[in-house]
Amino acid sequence: MDINIILKIAVVGLIITIICQILKKSDRDDIATIVSLVGLIIVFTVVISMIADLFSQIKELFELF
Repeated sequence: MDINIILKIAVVGLIITIICQILKKSDRDDIATIVSLVGLIIVFTVVISMIADLFSQIKELFELF
C-alpha cells in the first residue's frame, strides 16, 4: 500500500473540515452538510477503487478466473 493514498485521504479530510467549519460559522449549515457528504463520497470512491484492485490481485494470485 502506498503512503500517498493515506495522505490524500487525510488532506481531503482536512480541507473538508476547514470548509465545513467556515460554513457553519457563517450560518450555512445546509451547505456544510452537502460539502461533508461530497467529501465522504470522494473518499469512498478512492477506497472502493482500492478494494476492487485488491480483489483483482487476489483473483490473479489464486487464478480463480
